[in-house]
Amino acid sequence: MKNERSTQLFEKAKNYFPGGVNSPVRAFRSVGGTPLFIEKGKGSHIWDADGNEYIDYCCSWGPLILGHANDKVLNAVDKTMRNGTSFGAPTQLENELAELILGNNPFIEKIRFVSSGTEAVMSAVRLARGFTKRNKILKFEGCYHGHTDSLLVKAGSGLVTFGNTSSAGVPESFVNETIVVSLNNKKAVEEAFSQFHEQIACVIIEPIPANNGLLLQDRDYLQFLRDICTKNGTLLLFDEVISGFRIGFTGAAGYYNIKPDIITYGKIIGGGFPVGAYGASKEIMSCISPDGDVYQAGTLSGNPVAMSAGIAQLSECLKPNFYKDLETKTQKLVNGLSELRTNNFKLFSIGSIFWIAFTEKEKIQCAEDIDADSMKHFRTLYHNLLEKGIYTGPSGYEVGFVSEALSNEDIDRTIATFKESL
Repeated sequence: MKNERSTQLFEKAKNYFPGGVNSPVRAFRSVGGTPLFIEKGKGSHIWDADGNEYIDYCCSWGPLILGHANDKVLNAVDKTMRNGTSFGAPTQLENELAELILGNNPFIEKIRFVSSGTEAVMSAVRLARGFTKRNKILKFEGCYHGHTDSLLVKAGSGLVTFGNTSSAGVPESFVNETIVVSLNNKKAVEEAFSQFHEQIACVIIEPIPANNGLLLQDRDYLQFLRDICTKNGTLLLFDEVISGFRIGFTGAAGYYNIKPDIITYGKIIGGGFPVGAYGASKEIMSCISPDGDVYQAGTLSGNPVAMSAGIAQLSECLKPNFYKDLETKTQKLVNGLSELRTNNFKLFSIGSIFWIAFTEKEKIQCAEDIDADSMKHFRTLYHNLLEKGIYTGPSGYEVGFVSEALSNEDIDRTIATFKESL
């Protein structure tokens, strides 16, 4: 594997960007070595600046469900861009994408487009506080919701804690409004509500936690959260920036058939372009400005390029058997890899999402279940896979994604490569 050009580009990038990157995980600190500078992608494959070719299981961290440079998405974007790229004013394309989503999703009645998943979550939390007239939020250790201040909080010691900041620059006053408990722990949630039941605006959770491993929750636990929120007048917020439109058109809400009060979505609704959204009932969404007094705005919100890409991509997702066929591909991959039980190597999966883990446990449902020492095995495997043309996210805590463009030949080659690398 050649890496001279990527190395040169990375050394140059260090002069311009902190750590040489514009998002931390790209720096390869978790796996070591020099990050790859990607030059192009098509279908299920990507090529780096040195000409190395890889089967891609990162898919831009999930949103490229059709694969790279999908022709239908590209044609839609090209047509739109020839009429202009941004106006800061309403366009018909916003209506079309909203109708496509709302017309096929019974869990939300109105939607607001923003420019990222972080912005969607930030706005949704503000909406929850504005609607309930409460300040505190409850989140779970092991769930990531973007880099907004009130959610960059990790658990401290104890069953129920206000936790500690996960980043410099987050004021203690912000941390004191965020309650942090362990995933899959009903007692901790009950204790939190016992102490703060009239103060908690929302409970926010990734219903399919996929930012710190794939911590699959049982349906009855999610239903428990639904019930305790309803009982206490608290809103349940599903962060579906990853799971939304990934495991099905209606995401985890549809998969588990549990209706949250607010849902957030990410870049998958924009075909890979910078976009996000949050949605809820008409009653809750009526609190958003200009109808209500919860302010949120964005110059590029609903920009025509992202809207046209989203319409093209989600239209493909609505075709018969799209998700069934995608899950069949994923299961072929997962089943083939699961037979390679070496060094406690295991795979966890749901829909078209999978996670590689080195563990003796058959079930991992909270952050505390992950053995940090096991990441040394992932680091070795990761570089073996890169050398042989398989690309995944450069961290053992990150999940992998299967795209529609992935072929059976790609899957067979991946299984063979894993076998050799392990």
